[in-house]
Amino acid sequence: MTCYRHPDREAFVRCQRCERFICPACQVEASVGFLCPDDAGGTPKQVSRQRSRALSLGRPQVTLTLIAINVVAWLVEISPVGQLFQAYFQLLPVNVPIAPWQLITGGFLHDPSSPLHILFNMYSLYIFGQVLEPMLGRARFLALYLISLFAGSLAVIWFGASMIPTVGASGAIFGLMGAYFVVLRSLGQQSSQLLGLIAINLVFTFININTISWQAHIGGLVGGAAVAFIYAKTRNASQNGMQKLALISLVAVLVLFAVLRIPQLNLY
Repeated sequence: MTCYRHPDREAFVRCQRCERFICPACQVEASVGFLCPDDAGGTPKQVSRQRSRALSLGRPQVTLTLIAINVVAWLVEISPVGQLFQAYFQLLPVNVPIAPWQLITGGFLHDPSSPLHILFNMYSLYIFGQVLEPMLGRARFLALYLISLFAGSLAVIWFGASMIPTVGASGAIFGLMGAYFVVLRSLGQQSSQLLGLIAINLVFTFININTISWQAHIGGLVGGAAVAFIYAKTRNASQNGMQKLALISLVAVLVLFAVLRIPQLNLY
């Protein structure tokens, strides 16, 4: 008995689908046993590369990168230069006219005196990121995250106290929750559990209103839901241009609201 691909080699294993004999060099391991290269879609080396590539694409790389940025930022916060770092990058509404980058960077900082703050946020980011990133794709997921973060910061400068600093990724994470809810609804899937989770988090937010920024949470939730709504209505490949235009329009509206608020912040 010889291999059907290598007549000069002895073979004692049959392909589980076509039952042809295959030598060790042609045996592709599968859940049903060994397959020949024809039935497996390639040689063992080719299939191995394909699986590695698929695993890499399935890994939430943007989510892990965002987590890494947050963790590095927190480590700098607890370092000797932490106070200066916070003063420059935390979101302090009254400083936004001269430091507009704080509308984004504030979402990557956390309370240096509370490891639980960053641990809880990063855990939540990973939970929702590993679901949404493969579903939306890396670029769309990153856009969702940043727009949600920006929307949360925008709500802070409009409805929060101008002299109270705000830090944390929770606005963006609420955006992910809002987006996931919209995605589930658009796909016709069960969303009651997620709705309950959002409600519980909102109740917890308003119970601790003196220590938690409800503005960032609500703003992020609305921003994330708006982005997901755009994705849901332009999911076809032929609508990519329309989707980009809608996202740009949404960002332009948010920036306009920020610009309108800046002169008022200068009054404080």
